Amino acid sequence: MSSRAIRVLVVDDDRAVRAALAVNLAKAGIEVTLAENAERALELLEQQPVDLVLTDVRMPGMGGLELLEAMRPRWPRIEVVVMTGYGNVDDAVAAMKTGAADYIIKPVSKQELLVIIERALEARDLRAEVVALRREVKAQWGLPDIVGTSMAMQKVQDLVNAVASTSALVLLQGETGTGKGLVARAIHQVSDRHAAPYVRVNCAALPDTLLESELFGHERGSFTGAVRNHQGRFERADGGTLFLDEIGDISPAMQVKLLHVLESSEFQRLGGRETLRSDVRIVAATNRNLRQRAQEGHFRKDLFYRLNVFAIRLPLLRERPADVPALVHHFLERSAQRSGDPIHSVSTDVLAQLQAHPWPGNVRELEHVIARAVILSTGPEITAVELGEQPLTPPSASGALLPGETIVSALEGHERRMVIHALREADGVQAKAARALGISRSNMHYRIRKHDIEIEKLA
Repeated sequence: MSSRAIRVLVVDDDRAVRAALAVNLAKAGIEVTLAENAERALELLEQQPVDLVLTDVRMPGMGGLELLEAMRPRWPRIEVVVMTGYGNVDDAVAAMKTGAADYIIKPVSKQELLVIIERALEARDLRAEVVALRREVKAQWGLPDIVGTSMAMQKVQDLVNAVASTSALVLLQGETGTGKGLVARAIHQVSDRHAAPYVRVNCAALPDTLLESELFGHERGSFTGAVRNHQGRFERADGGTLFLDEIGDISPAMQVKLLHVLESSEFQRLGGRETLRSDVRIVAATNRNLRQRAQEGHFRKDLFYRLNVFAIRLPLLRERPADVPALVHHFLERSAQRSGDPIHSVSTDVLAQLQAHPWPGNVRELEHVIARAVILSTGPEITAVELGEQPLTPPSASGALLPGETIVSALEGHERRMVIHALREADGVQAKAARALGISRSNMHYRIRKHDIEIEKLA
């Protein structure tokens, strides 16, 4: 967060509550403005900048929920935390569904409130940073849907920009789920062929006869069921880009036919006699090691050399954990666009857990986990509860979980051990331990309570 003072607007009809909160927040270095009702709060929001609104849920006239609804269209970046009594938790839940960052039960604990404020503003700043980074990437490279600013992804983006304006054949290599399809489309979209067709075929999904027909087309009567002439993908992609996905899975017979087309740009429809030509830019992709398969005799060496003109390797997600927050926000944003609901957020704790996961299914697995978590969530923020039901595996020496463990329980155990170690190294001094872990003192206090750590018992 910024080094400037945090600005909080406190809204409560109880003068004593306002006064107590003002004193406690001011002692923490927070600039406080007070409003006795929601109507006054809206007037103050018009007059001065605010980072966060702390409001009671139930007040005479306009309540906290109505205040939140009035704020959202006009001040979407201002975080809102609601206060409620023990008997009115349902009101707080309703407020969070409307977009509140968090809630706190009265009487308000100063330490808990400071942690909640810090957490809400950290999440806001992270969302803003992700949006800014995505805008920067799009402005610099113009590559839609390729998310990430890590060195590994910058290298991919540089290679895409270097090859896009040429007619060179491109071979995309990488495990399943690394985003080969997105990169193939990006190459087309930033190339001179962007106005022409982009055509994709999954070579592994079709048997030889159907694949040949899909690629080159067929004439009526060329086989049973061929009741009309069929235009193949090479014809349909004329002037544009043809993406051959899973090229490493085609049969030796199809390898021969494809090699001929790549060398001559000529082909015939299945059952036809006319020689056709098509001006297409080929982008191929595989999750196999084609060089090794060629050396072992499973893939034609001449076809491999023909395909391997300009190779781009897509990094594994675990090789670029710094890109996970941007990817998470991207998937949450896309989910909100599809559903029409407000965009969800993710706490810093959950983001840390997601970044620590090895992601054997790469970006696609992360996308599925976020999609499921959005469905399970009951509020605007994805929590460890929704994430905890995912069959995720945290990184470890063996790569396996203990029976009954989830990524959340395993990582929280690791976090607890880190906090205990830092406290022991700091002889129980919380401020010193917090500095060693790179977190604030209030955040350290929160984690000590969260993990039920008794400092006096630490040896």
